[in-house]
Amino acid sequence: MGKLISNKYNQWESECEARFQKLKANEEELNRIFIDIYGLQDELSPEVEDKDVTVRRADLQREIKSLISYAVGCWFGRYSLDVKGLAYAGGEWDSTKYKTIIPVKDNVLPICDDDYLPTDLTGLIVDFVAKAYGEDTLDENLKFIADALGGKGTPREVIRSYLLNGFYADHCKIYQKRPIYWLFSSGKKNGFKALVYMHRWERTTVATVRTDYVHELQERYRTQLSLLSEQIDSVAQSDRVKLKKRQEKLTAQLTEINTYEEKVHHLADMMIDIDLDDGVKVNYAKFADILERIK
Repeated sequence: MGKLISNKYNQWESECEARFQKLKANEEELNRIFIDIYGLQDELSPEVEDKDVTVRRADLQREIKSLISYAVGCWFGRYSLDVKGLAYAGGEWDSTKYKTIIPVKDNVLPICDDDYLPTDLTGLIVDFVAKAYGEDTLDENLKFIADALGGKGTPREVIRSYLLNGFYADHCKIYQKRPIYWLFSSGKKNGFKALVYMHRWERTTVATVRTDYVHELQERYRTQLSLLSEQIDSVAQSDRVKLKKRQEKLTAQLTEINTYEEKVHHLADMMIDIDLDDGVKVNYAKFADILERIK
């Protein structure tokens, strides 16, 4: 029997609220004791405003974004549904920790604006929800996630949009501009985007991104454009406008990814390694030309 994320969230919200109210009551009681001891009844009030209570209440959107981040971590192997805490943050890899979700072997999670690649992150997030909460509640859980994120379209479209346009900014904010997941990005057209986990970085990582993902996506764009050219000539005028708009978008993405491929090719040939002891800032700068700029 599948589990509903909404029920899990409601339980978490109740626990947070109980903890919040208990701490608030404790802080107000301490204030009363302090006021009584020093005779400050005419000068101070024991009441504590909600914003000043030193524990957070539950926040639906924040929790759902955290769930998505955890899912990304599971596909990288940083976390596992089968063990508590961190499963991998460097050192020796232990494959016995992963049974429910097997992390991607090459440490690359592409983020596409359509289902171009089999390991596209949107599909993997859907797969995570199915594995973690059950197939029979999948549609309801995806809708709950999408409603929490906000946005237009089907649940999968909303999740895809967040992964493309919001996830990395949130990740950088959480890690105070020292991200542990690095975003390969070709630019504003979303011609190419892919995440890698810095603790699994290898000298061949950039080459893997180039040969297995950039090249593959270039070919997908060319194929799609070829099909569109054939369709535009054969469809009614009413459908032609929509197809031409998609053709323009794909053409712009192909142009962007072609330029990007040259930059990736240059760095791939250099086979640059990283030293975790140098920290994120130093290592990230080595690949500034091909990674998303941290704002």
